[in-house]
Amino acid sequence: MTQVFLEDGTAVPVTVVQAGPCHVLQVRSKERDGYEAVQLGFEDKPRRLAARSERGQVASIESKRSKARVAAGVEVSAKADCEPQRFVREFRGPVDSATVGDALTVEQFADVKAVDVTGTSKGRGFSGVMKRHNFAGQRATHGVKKCHRHAGGTGMSASPSRVFKGKKMPGQYGNARITTRNLQVVSVDAENNLLLVRGAVPGPNGGFVSIRQTNKV
Repeated sequence: MTQVFLEDGTAVPVTVVQAGPCHVLQVRSKERDGYEAVQLGFEDKPRRLAARSERGQVASIESKRSKARVAAGVEVSAKADCEPQRFVREFRGPVDSATVGDALTVEQFADVKAVDVTGTSKGRGFSGVMKRHNFAGQRATHGVKKCHRHAGGTGMSASPSRVFKGKKMPGQYGNARITTRNLQVVSVDAENNLLLVRGAVPGPNGGFVSIRQTNKV
């Protein structure tokens, strides 16, 4: 994160996201797959680290199965002919003119005013109620002994004589799929494929996120 200044001198906190180039790996169609979508890949992965399935997703690899399918007259799907990709995501929706092998850049957001950003939040492990749910904790005196950060009683009396599901308790905090909606697009740097959005996005610095135009009015 950083900050930029608008024309009127207002300081705006922004997150700088490298949004491209993204290679089109597959294009889904209603006729073949039953739905419309485009599959994008971001950031090249060294071939020595890529599995055979990852290499076969972007380039043709001969095998007994592929030869048998060709001999049977099965149409071979087009390949992007690029390096294996580290981050692959599929975006559902109408596919305009995208074809396998195209490289999409940040210019896709040139006329977009707001976006939704989806990522994996920072994992904080097993956390207590004060950190996880902002509980106030118990008093520091008057009989409270070695349980100042505890949640307190969770009893539900004789009826219903159980604890309701969803009760705020200690547990896994973070490391979850989070979508931050309706973030304003402040600037688009087409030369460096950088997208500046107002506010914070889920995940740590250097994490991978998915960006799409918001559908929030």
